[in-house]
Amino acid sequence: MTFTVAIVGRPNVGKSTLFNRLVGRRVAIVHDMPGVTRDRREGDATLLGMDFRVIDTAGFEDATGDSIEARMRRQTDQAVAESDVVLMLIDARAGVTPLDRHFGDLLRRCKTPVILVANKCEGKAGAPGLYESYALGLGEPVPLSAEHNEGMAELFDALMPYAKAAGALDDEDEEQEPFPDEIAVDDEEITTEDRPERPLQLVIVGRPNVGKSTLVNRLLGEDRMLTGPEAGLTRDAVTVEWEHRGRRFRLVDTAGLRKRANIDDPVEKLSVSNTLEAIRLAEVVVLVLDQAAILDKQDLTIARMVIEEGRSLVLAINKWDAVDKPEEALKRLKDRCETSLPMARGLAAVTISALTGKGIPRLMDAVQDTHAVWNRRIPTSQLNRWLEEVVSHHPPPALPGGRRIKIRYMTQTKARPPTFVIFASKPEELPESYSRYLINGLRESFKLPGVPIRLYVRAGRNPYANKG
Repeated sequence: MTFTVAIVGRPNVGKSTLFNRLVGRRVAIVHDMPGVTRDRREGDATLLGMDFRVIDTAGFEDATGDSIEARMRRQTDQAVAESDVVLMLIDARAGVTPLDRHFGDLLRRCKTPVILVANKCEGKAGAPGLYESYALGLGEPVPLSAEHNEGMAELFDALMPYAKAAGALDDEDEEQEPFPDEIAVDDEEITTEDRPERPLQLVIVGRPNVGKSTLVNRLLGEDRMLTGPEAGLTRDAVTVEWEHRGRRFRLVDTAGLRKRANIDDPVEKLSVSNTLEAIRLAEVVVLVLDQAAILDKQDLTIARMVIEEGRSLVLAINKWDAVDKPEEALKRLKDRCETSLPMARGLAAVTISALTGKGIPRLMDAVQDTHAVWNRRIPTSQLNRWLEEVVSHHPPPALPGGRRIKIRYMTQTKARPPTFVIFASKPEELPESYSRYLINGLRESFKLPGVPIRLYVRAGRNPYANKG
């Protein structure tokens, strides 16, 4: 069992820095500008051997109504309600502010227990704020510096009673040494069959305000992400564990990607970096398009980036319920894909309405089908029978002097994406057009639609020649 810890506090007290420290990597955007975090972010944390779930929240704002701040506040309230214990952070160098007192009063009245944490206590500058924080009435504060990794042992001691109460830790766990078979081994030594099926990493990308967070909320069946008419609400790439028809997913909502020339906000630059990193780690990427501007220049830039990274791609055309002439729009989309994205011919494109949920089951079917194609392996014997046939039907062009390139052998070196190597007599002389011919043939003959295919030409002889 595990337990859940929410990190709350007013803006810019170091919540995301502590979150990154606990999860062991820089996943939440950290910046001096207040209010950078908007959606709540969850991660698996480890503190001196204690494992738990941690939630990074938006800054506690004293706001009501339907403003962005009020919606952020409701997300934080939900995180507090779902947690076993709350860490309320204050900035010890700034001292206790009226907003700290206001939220301290609110947390004292909630059912979830609270641990007061005085952050930024490195050196002597935080001492006055640390002593002042006793007046909040939340018990003895835990002094630490998330940025400098100080005070983590004291935080461990403060969390210990709640870990035991949740059944996540007991005295035997504290004293017991791991048995040899419990020690993690390198991933490369574990076969897929030796471990449970890992979650499928599904990343949602697109331009700002096309409905990415609305789609994620619809998939999850709850208002998990902050949504609204304002563009650029999502800043962090937020990951949520989710299950669909018995299949586990790791669902990632990302910040909208604009043209690089239009970005001068430093926080937006960090958001873009987070999104690009999420794409690099993805298995399937869903590119959300707005029906009013299907596959415009920026959409094509994002799609090509996904394909160049070797990720599998599915197009989701959102707000389809507002289309006047659906047949014309679909034809325009098909023509655009064929002319501008030939390197992933056969891309799955699904029309949806994230707001109403229409088309969502078809989208998830397309995601799983594309993922299966992206993982496909083709036996070497089938590949070489196919290669012999296509080369005899359409041999490589002759070299100067009438000599021809001899293509001897072919194998698939890996999946994710499907990657093939051809051994030829003069690899450097094989035209790019002939490689494209082979890739198109592979796609059609072995049913590999919509995924990038990598083909490399190497010098060498058939490794199975003269063996027998």
